[in-house]
Amino acid sequence: YKFLFGFCLLLLVPVALKILFPYLWLDVLFFVDIMRIFVAFVSRRRKKPAFFALDRFLEQVAAVPDKSFMVFGDERYTFALVDEQSNRIANALRAHPGYTPGDTVALFMGNEPAFVTTWLALAKLGSPVALLNSNIRSKSLLHCFNCCRATVLIAATELRNAVEEVLSSLTERGTTILLMSKDCDTPGIQGFSAQVEEASDTPIPRSLRSHLTFKSPAVYIYTSGTTGLPKAAVLNQNRLLSALAVLSSNGITSKDIFYLNLPLYHTAGFIVGFIGCIETGSTIILKKKFSASQFWDDCRKHNVTVIQYIGEVMRYLCSTPKKDNDKEHKVRLAIGNGIRAEVWREFLNRFGNIQIREFYASTEGNVGFVNYVGKIGAVGRVNFFYRKLFPYTLVKYDTERDEPVRDANGLCVKALKGETGLLVSKITDIAPFLGYVQNEEQNERKRLRNVLKKGDLYFNTGDLLKIDHDNFIYFQDRVGDTFRWKGENVATTEVSDILTLSGCLQEANVYGVQVPGHEGRIGMAAATLKKDVKFDGRRMYQHVVSYLPSYARPRFIRIQDAMEVTGTFKQMKVKLMEQGFNPGSIQDPLYILDDRAESYMLLTAEIYKSIMSGSIKL
Repeated sequence: YKFLFGFCLLLLVPVALKILFPYLWLDVLFFVDIMRIFVAFVSRRRKKPAFFALDRFLEQVAAVPDKSFMVFGDERYTFALVDEQSNRIANALRAHPGYTPGDTVALFMGNEPAFVTTWLALAKLGSPVALLNSNIRSKSLLHCFNCCRATVLIAATELRNAVEEVLSSLTERGTTILLMSKDCDTPGIQGFSAQVEEASDTPIPRSLRSHLTFKSPAVYIYTSGTTGLPKAAVLNQNRLLSALAVLSSNGITSKDIFYLNLPLYHTAGFIVGFIGCIETGSTIILKKKFSASQFWDDCRKHNVTVIQYIGEVMRYLCSTPKKDNDKEHKVRLAIGNGIRAEVWREFLNRFGNIQIREFYASTEGNVGFVNYVGKIGAVGRVNFFYRKLFPYTLVKYDTERDEPVRDANGLCVKALKGETGLLVSKITDIAPFLGYVQNEEQNERKRLRNVLKKGDLYFNTGDLLKIDHDNFIYFQDRVGDTFRWKGENVATTEVSDILTLSGCLQEANVYGVQVPGHEGRIGMAAATLKKDVKFDGRRMYQHVVSYLPSYARPRFIRIQDAMEVTGTFKQMKVKLMEQGFNPGSIQDPLYILDDRAESYMLLTAEIYKSIMSGSIKL
């Protein structure tokens, strides 16, 4: 009987663990995966000569030269072909008098094969690459180019006009400007494609990049938090090497086909999509830009197994007309961030049993989470072992004062389970904060001192999160000076600075307001006018278009007699956000950005109703 009792007890242990700790096994598996990645990373770090992300690509070229690495439209590129084309670009650059291996180069392109081959070419030459947003123009374009100290600009043919707008400023700096076309009749801009076609495809000597260390900058990515004054986040060779694991850690293999329709100049497209597939050897289906109407037809045509998303993408897909074949596809996994719980449920109900891997991360950040359990609405889960490697915590945050709550000793106060708090992550050798280029003021704003004890140093994510009683982590919102719109983060203080340079505004308080049927918050500004100056809608429109990318332009402007501030003279945002943009309840003059009229027009009750009903899309 004792034996039988013991045997039954043994059988009950797994059941008891399942009931008491339902996610224990998944937690253990996640930690094992993290340790596997960490061991592989350390092993690569110890290799001589130094092993970088580029070297992983070259390993794939040697191992599977004839495997398709990238498909663009009807064009198919094998690993070998991509390698050869990148060699041609690299050799053409070596022969160019305006370039020296190791120079910082700005890449101004949209999603196309030349983006991939040019980056690989520059990596082979040991050059850091600044990935410029192909949508920016004028002042923003110049700022992005200048802040990374680039000496060469390589641009796509279709962006010639954008380059010509800032040509005089670039030529004054002695910039070498190369256009990916056979010729160019604009003085100061050189056609480069013919030189590439004539160049040799012989491999590039490793000696040209022998100066690189793990601390050397690899790419500059302009944070989605950007506005008219984007911040160039530094990703060094060490960060890029660790990023190789982003897809393999989610069970993606060389057999998978990855649909990449997010911009390559952003972290999601470049790191998760491109760099991730270098590690796994997966085939990339590269799309020029996202199209909801073509999305599933592309997936069926190319037998896509893995898709990538941001919150907006999933909502757009769910908003398309329903079809009988919605569940007829081979997609098994969707990886991304920013999907709301209701959209998550709708997506699964409509498109079938697709595993959603929601994650949390930022370009410049030193902490990330992944929802390896599949809990709808969560961005991750508290894991004891992971937290030991990457110490983080949530601290209470005062939204009115726009700063963390501190106790009598000047230390931050931890948020309790179920409470919303500011996510901060300890800056360590394993989890460093590399900062922004030539922007020490912003770097310091991201460093939070005296958090849990005197003298400690944490990275301030600027994100408000919540941990529930089951240890699941949920994204709540951005803090007061930042909000998210159209998949981009908009830093309100920077937009405010741009608005006050318009000539008619004395002060501007920028914030995000919610709009029914839209993800995130759309930009709005409460402003006061300069003395004896009237609001000029057309002039203001021209100003914001010149200085701000479309997602950062305030859609609504509210003109006030005086700006409300706190006792510490900080602008108050919460009340304004709650009031929204309803002309029926706001007495102040309200204006809406109208691209057709190329002006800010008076916001009427009729226009407001059309927005709320969804007749007008923002």
